[in-house]
Amino acid sequence: MPVIDRIADLSEEITAWRHDLHAHPELQYDVHRTAGFVADKLRAFGCDEVVTGIGRTGVVGVIRGRAHGSNRAIGLRADMDALPIQEIRDLPYRSTAPGKMHACGHDGHTAMLLGAAKYLAETRDFDGRAVLIFQPAEEGGGGGEAMVQDGMMERFGVEAVYGLHNVPGQPLGTFAIRPGPIMASTDRFTILIEGRGGHAALPQAAVDTVLVASHIVVALQSIVARNIDPLDSAVVSVCAVEAGEAFNVLPQTAELRGTMRALTPAVRGLMRERLAAIAENVAAAFGAQASVDFASGYPATENHPAETDFMADIAAQIVGEERVERDVAPMMAAEDFSYMLAHRPGAYIFMGNGDSAGLHHPEYDFNDAAIPYGTSLWARIIETGLPARE
Repeated sequence: MPVIDRIADLSEEITAWRHDLHAHPELQYDVHRTAGFVADKLRAFGCDEVVTGIGRTGVVGVIRGRAHGSNRAIGLRADMDALPIQEIRDLPYRSTAPGKMHACGHDGHTAMLLGAAKYLAETRDFDGRAVLIFQPAEEGGGGGEAMVQDGMMERFGVEAVYGLHNVPGQPLGTFAIRPGPIMASTDRFTILIEGRGGHAALPQAAVDTVLVASHIVVALQSIVARNIDPLDSAVVSVCAVEAGEAFNVLPQTAELRGTMRALTPAVRGLMRERLAAIAENVAAAFGAQASVDFASGYPATENHPAETDFMADIAAQIVGEERVERDVAPMMAAEDFSYMLAHRPGAYIFMGNGDSAGLHHPEYDFNDAAIPYGTSLWARIIETGLPARE
């Protein structure tokens, strides 16, 4: 059962939607044009219900199957927001918003789910309800959590939920998935170091916060190297260092900011514990003080085993079993679809974007040739998961 013929016929139209979305990127919850575009399309397709304002600016469309023996509902989710990045490729549909671009492919995700909505509204060859979830603020805003907290799952009776993300470098026409953790949790940390400022020519009279910060940066790498089991996965990255303004002044304070990633709660907790201990004690060894502030981000994205097998089976129907990796290595990036999977069983799959620039890169572009695969996957999940009775 390869790509659905009708969806192949719709691919040019879906691509046009994708290009329109790409040209008009919006950030986090400020996706009013995008949400309006989505809602208008869903109404035009004849969806039975279109609800806006879920999770602030999210949109949910409901399509009922032709058969009416079941009240079961399956959710399909696409993210809508872009990134604060200046696009550098000269595309015909390049971003018209300075400093904003779809550098993660959410324009493609949204367009593919719209394509599935059009197909399902035409055919309705299933028994139950397809719940089409268009989410804002995946890029750091926690829009998935906001939609769940708005009661989306209960309101629309969602019993299982599925998500997808394109992956540059993964061959076109392939899918990859795994049971259990497939993407990491994320935590942000800020380390404020307080020393004693002074003249750079008289370091003995100062407590050099730049030196302290440098030692802390190096020591933090021991968390993954020496505290985490080598069979577990973890990342500690210091991404910003701020200290001083003059070439001859030892600054009074220095600040480090960074991120931690883990696949299990136990590793996540150990990393927080060790980071605070290392920062505080290294600073103390130099006569300085360090305070650590944590900001919790997304939890790990954990696939449910039965739903993972189901999603992989559907993908294999479309591209062939040999083009579906069922035990892919987890990715240490984070994803707020994790909140939906914490409330309902489901699964999250990677789809090949071919040889493109990486995610969050100013030259990235979603591969339109992937559209028939992702759109067919969504449609078959509904038709297979909610089979029409004879």
